[in-house]
Amino acid sequence: MTAITATQTTAAVRPGKIRNRVLWTLQIVLGLFFIIASGGPKLVIPQTLMENNATAFSIPLALLVFIGLAEVAGGIGLMVPRLTAAAAIGLAIVTFLAAGFNAFLAGTPELAPFPLALTAIFAWIAYERRASISALRALLER
Repeated sequence: MTAITATQTTAAVRPGKIRNRVLWTLQIVLGLFFIIASGGPKLVIPQTLMENNATAFSIPLALLVFIGLAEVAGGIGLMVPRLTAAAAIGLAIVTFLAAGFNAFLAGTPELAPFPLALTAIFAWIAYERRASISALRALLER
């Protein structure tokens, strides 16, 4: 009876074939977006970003670089099978905080829906890839 329960839970955690393809497509597209378009410029030209958008970037330069590192690491993690759920959780947190920053601190609440939509997508990816957290835990316990 235990073996049947274990197989049912494993099968219940794994997404179907079409859903798996949709997830991987989303993960690759969003991963590349966060590496190239979102986090990359914060690492390559942070000073230029701060000078050109003085009102939008009212945060310290070190924090901007840290956010860029988190976004690039999350983008890479979305494309590594064992790290997908952890990366999605991290990016969900980053995008939720970005929505809060836009809505309350930057004074641009009209920009908050896009990060909130990304937060929902990352939460869905993390939920669907929750089995990778067990695999990551087993890898770290070795």
